[in-house]
Amino acid sequence: MSLLLAFKALFLGIIEGLTEFLPISSTGHLIVAGSLIGFDAESHAVFNIAIQLGAILAVVYEYRARFIHVATHIGKDRLSNRFVLNLAIAFIPAAAIGLLFNDFIEKMLFNPVSVAAALVVGGFLILWIEKRMQKQPARVQGVDNMRPKDALMVGVAQCFALIPGTSRSGSTIMGGMLWGIERKTATEFSFFLAVPMMVAATVYDVYKSWSLFQLHDLGLIAVGFVAAFVSGLFAVRSLLKFVSTRNYVPFAYYRIVFGLLILATWKLGWVAW
Repeated sequence: MSLLLAFKALFLGIIEGLTEFLPISSTGHLIVAGSLIGFDAESHAVFNIAIQLGAILAVVYEYRARFIHVATHIGKDRLSNRFVLNLAIAFIPAAAIGLLFNDFIEKMLFNPVSVAAALVVGGFLILWIEKRMQKQPARVQGVDNMRPKDALMVGVAQCFALIPGTSRSGSTIMGGMLWGIERKTATEFSFFLAVPMMVAATVYDVYKSWSLFQLHDLGLIAVGFVAAFVSGLFAVRSLLKFVSTRNYVPFAYYRIVFGLLILATWKLGWVAW
Protein backbone atom coordinates (compact mmCIF):
# COMPACT_ATOMS: atom_id res chain seq x y z
CA MET A 1 0.00 0.00 0.00
CA SER A 2 1.46 3.31 -1.08
CA LEU A 3 1.66 6.32 1.21
CA LEU A 4 -0.72 8.23 -1.07
CA LEU A 5 -3.30 5.44 -0.94
CA ALA A 6 -2.97 5.27 2.85
CA PHE A 7 -3.60 9.01 3.06
CA LYS A 8 -6.70 8.65 0.88
CA ALA A 9 -7.97 5.86 3.14
CA LEU A 10 -7.35 7.97 6.23
CA PHE A 11 -9.04 10.98 4.67
CA LEU A 12 -12.15 9.07 3.59
CA GLY A 13 -12.37 7.21 6.90
CA ILE A 14 -12.39 10.50 8.79
CA ILE A 15 -15.05 11.92 6.47
CA GLU A 16 -17.25 8.84 6.94
CA GLY A 17 -16.98 8.96 10.72
CA LEU A 18 -17.62 12.69 10.99
CA THR A 19 -20.52 12.84 8.55
CA GLU A 20 -22.37 9.57 9.23
CA PHE A 21 -24.19 11.03 12.23
CA LEU A 22 -24.42 14.68 11.18
CA PRO A 23 -27.35 15.82 8.98
CA ILE A 24 -25.06 16.56 6.05
CA SER A 25 -24.93 13.16 4.25
CA SER A 26 -21.96 10.84 4.65
CA THR A 27 -22.66 9.13 1.30
CA GLY A 28 -22.79 12.49 -0.44
CA HIS A 29 -19.51 13.63 1.07
CA LEU A 30 -17.80 10.33 0.21
CA ILE A 31 -18.99 10.57 -3.40
CA VAL A 32 -17.73 14.14 -3.73
CA ALA A 33 -14.46 13.50 -1.87
CA GLY A 34 -13.78 10.26 -3.75
CA SER A 35 -14.35 12.06 -7.04
CA LEU A 36 -11.94 14.84 -6.07
CA ILE A 37 -9.07 12.59 -4.97
CA GLY A 38 -9.58 9.95 -7.64
CA PHE A 39 -10.73 7.16 -5.32
CA ASP A 40 -12.88 4.74 -7.33
CA ALA A 41 -15.68 3.53 -5.07
CA GLU A 42 -16.48 0.48 -7.21
CA SER A 43 -12.94 -0.90 -7.11
CA HIS A 44 -12.77 -0.30 -3.35
CA ALA A 45 -16.25 -1.52 -2.43
CA VAL A 46 -14.98 -3.58 0.51
CA PHE A 47 -13.18 -0.51 1.87
CA ASN A 48 -16.40 1.48 1.83
CA ILE A 49 -18.13 -1.32 3.73
CA ALA A 50 -15.36 -1.34 6.34
CA ILE A 51 -15.47 2.37 7.08
CA GLN A 52 -19.26 2.27 7.44
CA LEU A 53 -18.87 -0.54 9.98
CA GLY A 54 -16.19 1.45 11.82
CA ALA A 55 -18.52 4.43 12.18
CA ILE A 56 -21.41 2.28 13.42
CA LEU A 57 -19.23 0.54 15.99
CA ALA A 58 -18.56 4.00 17.42
CA VAL A 59 -22.26 4.23 18.34
CA VAL A 60 -22.24 0.72 19.80
CA TYR A 61 -19.22 1.61 21.92
CA GLU A 62 -20.63 4.95 23.09
CA TYR A 63 -23.96 3.37 24.09
CA ARG A 64 -22.55 -0.01 25.10
CA ALA A 65 -24.22 0.10 28.53
CA ARG A 66 -27.63 0.74 26.94
CA PHE A 67 -27.22 -2.03 24.36
CA ILE A 68 -25.99 -4.53 26.96
CA HIS A 69 -28.92 -3.71 29.24
CA VAL A 70 -31.43 -4.14 26.41
CA ALA A 71 -29.82 -7.41 25.27
CA THR A 72 -29.92 -8.88 28.78
CA HIS A 73 -33.43 -7.64 29.63
CA ILE A 74 -35.31 -8.27 26.40
CA GLY A 75 -38.52 -10.10 27.25
CA LYS A 76 -38.17 -9.11 30.92
CA ASP A 77 -38.28 -5.34 30.93
CA ARG A 78 -41.08 -3.25 29.39
CA LEU A 79 -38.83 -0.39 28.33
CA SER A 80 -36.30 -2.75 26.73
CA ASN A 81 -39.09 -4.48 24.82
CA ARG A 82 -40.45 -1.17 23.57
CA PHE A 83 -36.97 -0.02 22.58
CA VAL A 84 -36.40 -3.11 20.42
CA LEU A 85 -39.92 -2.90 18.96
CA ASN A 86 -39.45 0.76 18.04
CA LEU A 87 -36.13 0.04 16.31
CA ALA A 88 -37.71 -2.84 14.38
CA ILE A 89 -40.65 -0.70 13.27
CA ALA A 90 -38.42 2.21 12.22
CA PHE A 91 -36.07 -0.17 10.39
CA ILE A 92 -38.63 -1.82 8.11
CA PRO A 93 -39.71 0.96 5.67
CA ALA A 94 -36.27 2.00 4.41
CA ALA A 95 -35.01 -1.60 4.43
CA ALA A 96 -37.90 -2.75 2.23
CA ILE A 97 -37.64 0.14 -0.24
CA GLY A 98 -33.85 -0.15 -0.28
CA LEU A 99 -34.01 -3.80 -1.31
CA LEU A 100 -36.38 -2.95 -4.14
CA PHE A 101 -34.75 0.19 -5.52
CA ASN A 102 -31.15 0.32 -4.26
CA ASP A 103 -29.52 -0.73 -7.54
CA PHE A 104 -31.61 1.76 -9.53
CA ILE A 105 -30.78 4.59 -7.12
CA GLU A 106 -27.06 3.80 -7.19
CA LYS A 107 -27.08 3.80 -10.99
CA MET A 108 -29.03 7.01 -11.46
CA LEU A 109 -28.21 9.24 -8.48
CA PHE A 110 -24.74 8.35 -7.20
CA ASN A 111 -22.97 11.36 -8.70
CA PRO A 112 -21.76 14.69 -7.26
CA VAL A 113 -24.32 16.84 -9.10
CA SER A 114 -27.32 14.86 -7.77
CA VAL A 115 -25.75 14.93 -4.32
CA ALA A 116 -25.31 18.70 -4.48
CA ALA A 117 -28.95 19.24 -5.42
CA ALA A 118 -30.10 17.03 -2.53
CA LEU A 119 -27.81 18.89 -0.12
CA VAL A 120 -29.33 22.24 -1.06
CA VAL A 121 -32.94 21.05 -0.89
CA GLY A 122 -32.29 19.31 2.42
CA GLY A 123 -30.69 22.45 3.82
CA PHE A 124 -33.80 24.53 3.14
CA LEU A 125 -35.98 21.80 4.66
CA ILE A 126 -33.92 21.87 7.86
CA LEU A 127 -34.34 25.66 8.07
CA TRP A 128 -38.11 25.27 7.66
CA ILE A 129 -38.40 22.50 10.25
CA GLU A 130 -36.29 24.37 12.81
CA LYS A 131 -38.42 27.49 12.33
CA ARG A 132 -41.55 25.40 12.78
CA MET A 133 -40.14 23.90 15.99
CA GLN A 134 -39.94 27.38 17.51
CA LYS A 135 -43.71 27.73 17.25
CA GLN A 136 -44.67 24.15 18.13
CA PRO A 137 -43.20 22.64 21.32
CA ALA A 138 -42.01 19.04 21.22
CA ARG A 139 -44.51 16.37 22.24
CA VAL A 140 -42.08 13.49 22.95
CA GLN A 141 -39.25 13.87 25.46
CA GLY A 142 -36.83 10.94 25.80
CA VAL A 143 -36.29 7.82 23.68
CA ASP A 144 -38.05 5.63 26.25
CA ASN A 145 -41.21 7.71 25.82
CA MET A 146 -41.44 7.14 22.08
CA ARG A 147 -44.45 5.12 20.95
CA PRO A 148 -44.42 2.62 18.05
CA LYS A 149 -46.29 5.21 15.98
CA ASP A 150 -43.48 7.72 16.60
CA ALA A 151 -40.92 5.13 15.52
CA LEU A 152 -42.90 4.37 12.37
CA MET A 153 -42.90 8.03 11.32
CA VAL A 154 -39.14 8.22 11.83
CA GLY A 155 -38.80 5.06 9.74
CA VAL A 156 -40.88 6.54 6.94
CA ALA A 157 -38.73 9.69 7.01
CA GLN A 158 -35.62 7.52 6.76
CA CYS A 159 -36.74 6.32 3.32
CA PHE A 160 -35.74 9.69 1.87
CA ALA A 161 -32.16 8.95 2.92
CA LEU A 162 -31.93 6.45 0.07
CA ILE A 163 -31.39 9.50 -2.15
CA PRO A 164 -27.64 10.31 -1.98
CA GLY A 165 -27.04 13.70 -0.42
CA THR A 166 -30.21 13.63 1.67
CA SER A 167 -28.55 12.17 4.78
CA ARG A 168 -29.81 9.23 6.81
CA SER A 169 -29.31 11.04 10.10
CA GLY A 170 -30.79 14.23 8.67
CA SER A 171 -33.90 12.41 7.46
CA THR A 172 -34.51 10.58 10.72
CA ILE A 173 -33.74 13.55 12.99
CA MET A 174 -35.74 16.08 10.99
CA GLY A 175 -38.56 13.59 10.40
CA GLY A 176 -38.73 12.95 14.13
CA MET A 177 -38.73 16.66 14.97
CA LEU A 178 -41.42 17.34 12.40
CA TRP A 179 -43.53 14.66 14.08
CA GLY A 180 -43.10 16.33 17.48
CA ILE A 181 -40.08 14.53 18.92
CA GLU A 182 -37.71 16.72 20.92
CA ARG A 183 -34.42 17.53 19.14
CA LYS A 184 -32.01 15.60 21.38
CA THR A 185 -34.40 12.64 21.59
CA ALA A 186 -34.68 12.50 17.80
CA THR A 187 -30.88 12.67 17.56
CA GLU A 188 -30.33 9.81 20.00
CA PHE A 189 -32.95 7.63 18.33
CA SER A 190 -31.24 8.33 14.99
CA PHE A 191 -27.99 7.02 16.50
CA PHE A 192 -29.69 3.86 17.76
CA LEU A 193 -31.50 3.28 14.47
CA ALA A 194 -28.22 3.61 12.58
CA VAL A 195 -26.98 0.35 14.13
CA PRO A 196 -29.49 -2.16 12.66
CA MET A 197 -29.81 -0.09 9.48
CA MET A 198 -26.11 0.07 8.73
CA VAL A 199 -25.41 -3.48 9.88
CA ALA A 200 -28.07 -4.71 7.44
CA ALA A 201 -26.61 -2.52 4.68
CA THR A 202 -23.12 -3.85 5.47
CA VAL A 203 -24.24 -7.49 5.28
CA TYR A 204 -25.98 -6.79 1.97
CA ASP A 205 -22.92 -5.01 0.57
CA VAL A 206 -20.61 -7.81 1.71
CA TYR A 207 -22.85 -10.32 -0.07
CA LYS A 208 -22.68 -8.29 -3.28
CA SER A 209 -18.99 -7.40 -3.11
CA TRP A 210 -17.32 -10.42 -1.50
CA SER A 211 -15.64 -11.42 -4.76
CA LEU A 212 -13.86 -8.05 -4.82
CA PHE A 213 -12.05 -8.68 -1.53
CA GLN A 214 -8.27 -8.82 -1.91
CA LEU A 215 -5.76 -9.62 0.84
CA HIS A 216 -3.53 -6.74 -0.23
CA ASP A 217 -6.37 -4.36 0.65
CA LEU A 218 -6.22 -5.25 4.36
CA GLY A 219 -3.92 -2.36 5.20
CA LEU A 220 -6.17 0.08 3.38
CA ILE A 221 -9.25 -1.32 5.13
CA ALA A 222 -7.58 -1.16 8.57
CA VAL A 223 -6.60 2.51 8.15
CA GLY A 224 -10.08 3.54 7.01
CA PHE A 225 -11.84 1.45 9.68
CA VAL A 226 -9.87 2.93 12.59
CA ALA A 227 -10.21 6.47 11.22
CA ALA A 228 -13.99 6.07 10.85
CA PHE A 229 -14.34 4.63 14.36
CA VAL A 230 -12.35 7.39 16.08
CA SER A 231 -13.91 10.25 14.11
CA GLY A 232 -17.37 8.68 14.49
CA LEU A 233 -16.98 8.54 18.26
CA PHE A 234 -15.95 12.19 18.28
CA ALA A 235 -18.93 13.14 16.10
CA VAL A 236 -21.49 11.31 18.27
CA ARG A 237 -20.27 12.88 21.50
CA SER A 238 -19.91 16.34 19.99
CA LEU A 239 -23.32 16.35 18.32
CA LEU A 240 -25.16 15.40 21.51
CA LYS A 241 -23.47 18.26 23.36
CA PHE A 242 -24.23 20.62 20.49
CA VAL A 243 -27.95 19.89 20.24
CA SER A 244 -28.35 20.15 24.02
CA THR A 245 -28.06 23.92 23.67
CA ARG A 246 -28.36 24.71 19.96
CA ASN A 247 -30.33 23.79 16.83
CA TYR A 248 -29.45 22.38 13.40
CA VAL A 249 -29.54 25.69 11.52
CA PRO A 250 -25.71 25.87 11.09
CA PHE A 251 -25.78 22.46 9.38
CA ALA A 252 -28.52 23.70 7.07
CA TYR A 253 -26.42 26.65 5.93
CA TYR A 254 -23.42 24.37 5.49
CA ARG A 255 -25.45 22.06 3.25
CA ILE A 256 -26.73 24.93 1.13
CA VAL A 257 -23.31 26.58 0.67
CA PHE A 258 -21.52 23.29 0.00
CA GLY A 259 -24.18 22.12 -2.46
CA LEU A 260 -24.26 25.42 -4.34
CA LEU A 261 -20.45 25.41 -4.54
CA ILE A 262 -20.48 21.99 -6.19
CA LEU A 263 -23.22 23.03 -8.61
CA ALA A 264 -21.39 26.28 -9.45
CA THR A 265 -18.07 24.54 -10.18
CA TRP A 266 -19.92 22.00 -12.34
CA LYS A 267 -21.89 24.61 -14.25
CA LEU A 268 -18.80 26.78 -14.85
CA GLY A 269 -16.75 23.76 -15.90
CA TRP A 270 -14.11 24.28 -13.21
CA VAL A 271 -14.40 20.70 -11.93
CA ALA A 272 -15.33 17.71 -14.09
CA TRP A 273 -17.84 16.19 -11.69
